Amino acid sequence: MSPEKLTLFVVALPGVFFLLMGLVWLLGGHLPERVIARLTKAAYALLTVAVGFIGWQMWQSGTSSIQISLGDWFQVDHYGFPLSFLVDRLSLPMMAITIVLAGIVGSFSVRYLHRDPGFNRFFLLLHLFTFGALLVFTAGSLDLLMAGWEIVGITAVLLVGFFQYRREPVRNALRVFGIYRIADVNLLMAIFLAHHWFGTAAWTGMFRGEWPGHVNNLDGAVATVIAVLLIFAASGKSSQGPFCGWLPRAMEGPTPSSAVFYGAISVHAGAYLLLRIEPLIRSSWIATCLVIFIGLTTAVLGTLVHRTCADAKTSLAYASQTQLGIIFAEIGLGWTTLAIFHIAGHAMVRTMQFLRAPSMLHDYHRVHAAAGGHIDPTGEHYESLLPKSVQMWLYRVALGRGFYDSILDRFVIAPVKKAASALGVFELGGRDNTDV
Repeated sequence: MSPEKLTLFVVALPGVFFLLMGLVWLLGGHLPERVIARLTKAAYALLTVAVGFIGWQMWQSGTSSIQISLGDWFQVDHYGFPLSFLVDRLSLPMMAITIVLAGIVGSFSVRYLHRDPGFNRFFLLLHLFTFGALLVFTAGSLDLLMAGWEIVGITAVLLVGFFQYRREPVRNALRVFGIYRIADVNLLMAIFLAHHWFGTAAWTGMFRGEWPGHVNNLDGAVATVIAVLLIFAASGKSSQGPFCGWLPRAMEGPTPSSAVFYGAISVHAGAYLLLRIEPLIRSSWIATCLVIFIGLTTAVLGTLVHRTCADAKTSLAYASQTQLGIIFAEIGLGWTTLAIFHIAGHAMVRTMQFLRAPSMLHDYHRVHAAAGGHIDPTGEHYESLLPKSVQMWLYRVALGRGFYDSILDRFVIAPVKKAASALGVFELGGRDNTDV
């Protein structure tokens, strides 16, 4: 099979599994846990072999990229939604990480969610997520990337609210959904402006050459505007900068979904987008400074808050946020090769940590006993460099998690609620028209 057909097979297979499982569910059928488990393991094993074969074929033939065009999905006037795919030295590692880690999480979840009422629903969403993530990493344009981006986002929200009979998971899922929507508006605007000003949102139209070392085709102030919008979109997906508050709330979902979404794959989609548009960022000092500033400030805040977290999953969430901030700074500094290795290593380590989070307390007690009942706390040598008053101030900031939620509630959410309440009088069912 040619690399092009194999690529389409890899991208499509999780989507086919989702459609088949969803059809059985809608028709009132029920697949046994054992069948779902075996099909999932077989599918991801096959996908792992297929991705490895694609890489081997590219290496044997000396090909650095595979480009696939299936024409336009639809066309309106001068705009067409292109179905184009690109596999190169950036997307291939991300595909491999997605498939391998999703397969590991799927295998782990078979026992973790055994006899859970949401067993079928979890695997249904896992396959949909994998399909969306593969679309993001193989998309040949911002248009198709947006489609995968939204699939990843909606599955993330549904898994945050997985335990829907409890109030907090549902509330946090809605909060995550709202923050995602705000961030994704930036991506949609960037796509619109790219088509309006440059007539294309395809990677081959925006850049010349191959990753790394591709050259920017877009220039001028308008290119800076597009770069800044894409940076904010990436920040929203990776919980950076002004969007840093949603990641701890996402820990309400099952531990396997926390591993695959917020430790391994989903949170790195924003970093992938920045790596893909790195020449666009590099051509604008405003965009470059913005990426570095967002990354470093989030890394510092994540480090502080991480040290005050009392539960394992929230602590890991802030640790992930810190590493992603460092990755953002690396991309802003132009260290793209280091960033991709950092993403791969961080995804694998964080997946392992999330999956072992339920047994982390047991492991800690075992290490504590082996150390003779005393484990020195980390970071004291850094704390000793600061005055006591500064230490206490930083501790209060960390306990308040940077006061992010308080600021957002007071200055963003509360004014929007007041405006919505004031505008409610114009509706037929408003306060002044209760008799209608």
